[in-house]
Amino acid sequence: MSFRKFGVLVLGALLSVSAAHAKKHRYEINRIPLTPAQSALIQRAIEQEHQTIQLIRKSTPVVQTYIQNMRPDPVLYSVPVSDEYSIARVDFGRAFSAENYSAHSAHHGFFSGTTKYLRDLTKTFRMSYSQTGFMDMMFLDPSGFDQQHYNFSFVRYEFLGSIRTAVFDVQPKPTVKGYGRFFGRIWIQDPEGHIVRFNGTFTGNKSDEISRYFHFDSWRTNIQPGEWLPTAIYVEETHESVDRHAQGFRAQTYFWGYSLKLPQTESTNESIQVENAEDQSAQAQDVSPLEAQRQWVTQAQDNVLDRLTQAGLLAPPSDFDKVLETVTNNIIIGSKLNLPDDIHCRVLLTAPLESLAVGNTILVSKGLIDTLPTEADLAAVLSFQLAQIVLGHHIDTRYAFNDRLLFPDSATFQQINMRHTIADNEAAAKKAVELFNASVYASKSGEVGLYFEQLAARQKALTALLTPRLGDSLLRPDGTPWLSGLTRGAPKLNQNDLTQIAALPLNSHLRIDPWDDKVYQLHPRPAQPLNPGDKMPFQVTPIFYRLQPYQPPAQPAPTSTPAGQGQTPSATPTGANPEPNQGSTQGPAQGTSNPPPTETNVGPTQGTSNPPPENTNPPQS
Repeated sequence: MSFRKFGVLVLGALLSVSAAHAKKHRYEINRIPLTPAQSALIQRAIEQEHQTIQLIRKSTPVVQTYIQNMRPDPVLYSVPVSDEYSIARVDFGRAFSAENYSAHSAHHGFFSGTTKYLRDLTKTFRMSYSQTGFMDMMFLDPSGFDQQHYNFSFVRYEFLGSIRTAVFDVQPKPTVKGYGRFFGRIWIQDPEGHIVRFNGTFTGNKSDEISRYFHFDSWRTNIQPGEWLPTAIYVEETHESVDRHAQGFRAQTYFWGYSLKLPQTESTNESIQVENAEDQSAQAQDVSPLEAQRQWVTQAQDNVLDRLTQAGLLAPPSDFDKVLETVTNNIIIGSKLNLPDDIHCRVLLTAPLESLAVGNTILVSKGLIDTLPTEADLAAVLSFQLAQIVLGHHIDTRYAFNDRLLFPDSATFQQINMRHTIADNEAAAKKAVELFNASVYASKSGEVGLYFEQLAARQKALTALLTPRLGDSLLRPDGTPWLSGLTRGAPKLNQNDLTQIAALPLNSHLRIDPWDDKVYQLHPRPAQPLNPGDKMPFQVTPIFYRLQPYQPPAQPAPTSTPAGQGQTPSATPTGANPEPNQGSTQGPAQGTSNPPPTETNVGPTQGTSNPPPENTNPPQS
């Protein structure tokens, strides 16, 4: 059974729905005959593509798609007017079947199942679904990509990062019947033959008045030796409305968790592996009732963190966690808090803007981190969850019983409820303002105010992005920020002021390793906006990777500490400021307008970022 037959099933129809305003392709490419070397490279690419399909069949990755409907704006060029979000585990071994992570029933605007989501998405864009689906954007043509079905025309040689590629234009042969064939451009790694990027659309039926498919830019990365698998897809379509105003949408899809394995049954997760577990118990023989209560909370915390990691929603511990923890410690020191346990931080891999406290661990979503322009903004977000911990608003201890976490991954959002009550959030918001104002970030409250002003201006258009899936929202039910106490004294939001960067586009700071789910910081060159449209707060933008061959993680050099000589940890993460790693992907960068406090020099600052320690040597994109 071919891949193409599964397009209308589940997530497969998500983005390659009919585009009533897309152009048809009825012209021929002016072809120059291929040289023998070029023809041989094309044949290797065809063979590698078939092998890639077989590799994909063994995977069960997480697939996350975020869509923004756009309309023209006289000042900002274009702005989002509505959005949609989905996340699912896709089992390629079962005919592209997908298990969507269903939302908690108390939240609207999200989907409770594949069928409902596809129906709602159809209503949103007023389009019908084509016979092929979103999964086709991962492959050129799984059933017919060969020289019998396609014409190839050499364009040039081009480097994508350090990967030398041969670029070809591709067109279905006129004698090939049917529709849904790829039409566009491909980048082939030379001489290995891996297709690392393809950009274009699929052809429609000649009898149709319109084309059936959207335009997309599909990227693959070298996640393991000899394995180039889909990592990200950018989709963009624009059409003219009745009043001749251009409208359309943009979408980003990311894949990760290729090393994840589905549970053996659909209803249980029998084992949760905890790596590098160490005995943290105190030496005292007896435990006080208060200490027993704290240990019980810690047990619930560990169970939840392990379950979220297993579900592909929480990044494993990373060097970026140290950046978050350094900022958190700055807040703790400012208020001279005497906490019984260290505060830890982790990154949720999801796009919706949210944060939560799980025991003594603060989780912040990747989407939220990406959009924060300054370290002060990050400190404000961490202050809110630190306040929850200080006030004793701890995790529901029923999760200390591990059997309560034996459910399918798709039920994670429904089964794990980390949201605080309105009363708890009101108390935490008040405490967070106290903590922030006692810290080294107190003088930067104006920066924080700008971020929340921009958030308030976009909240009606970005309901999916602002709907938390696990934790706390940034906004009260009435739409005002929980941390409105930090907005006093903030300058008025001015879109025409190019030095005023209130919020960043999505994917500005972090990238996800598609294989092991670890997060790494991006190292973009500072880019000063030239016009208000360059700011793009909270927006979806095109994707561009500087590709690198796979590099195995470097083994840390053995160190020896003389007996009796301990080491004092530094307040700044080790290796926080080495030279930028040239293998990093380049994301959308903004110009520096509000530098971070010089006391720490860490965190997601505007136009700059701190690369991970050199000795980590993360797999390159």
